[in-house]
Amino acid sequence: MNEMIRSIEATQLKAEVPSFRVGDTVKVYAKVIEGTRERIQVFEGTVLKKQGGSNRETFTVRKTSNGIGVEKTWPLHSPIIDRVEVVRHGKVRRAKLNYLRNRVGKRAKVKELVK
Repeated sequence: MNEMIRSIEATQLKAEVPSFRVGDTVKVYAKVIEGTRERIQVFEGTVLKKQGGSNRETFTVRKTSNGIGVEKTWPLHSPIIDRVEVVRHGKVRRAKLNYLRNRVGKRAKVKELVK
C-alpha cells in the first residue's frame, strides 16, 4: 500500500521547483479561473514558513494590503501555481517567522541578505 501511494505522489511532483527560503520576498503567479476565462494573478509578500515534504509541501506568504495583513498558504507542487519568482533574499535566523504577524511598519520588515 505504501509503495502505491509513493508512486501516485511521484507523478504529481513538478519537474522544476523554485528554490527560495523563509524570509525571502517572492512573487507567486497563480492561475485564477473566472467562469470560462483564465488569468494570472500575482501575490507578492514575505515567506513566513515552509513545511511538509514530497507533493504535500506548502509555503505561506504574507503581505500587507491597505494596512491589513493578508496570508495565503500555497501547495508548492500545485498546478494552480504558474511560477514563483524571488524578488529579494531575506536575512533570518529561524524557520518560522510567526512573530511578523504582531509587527507593523518598519518592524515588520526583514533585512535583505547581502552576498
